[in-house]
Amino acid sequence: MSQTVVEKTAAHVTESAQQASCAASAIADAIEDGVKVVRRAAKQGGDAVEEFLNDTTERLQRHGVLTIAMTFAIGVAAGSLIGWTIKRR
Repeated sequence: MSQTVVEKTAAHVTESAQQASCAASAIADAIEDGVKVVRRAAKQGGDAVEEFLNDTTERLQRHGVLTIAMTFAIGVAAGSLIGWTIKRR
């Protein structure tokens, strides 16, 4: 027996709905994987920053006199540069 137009249309709509469902599922999986990657990268970045800050703090504590001298030198250089810039105007 030949199928009627309505039966063919219903079959086509069902197949299209299944394909759309599969595509939506694939997109959802891709988004979920992307979120996992971003979370992992953010955690690793946060850990790296924390480690950098801890290392910097320890280094500053170990070399206290050098830290004070460098801070003073940078302040004098910045002050001189600002004064020279203002003087030129």
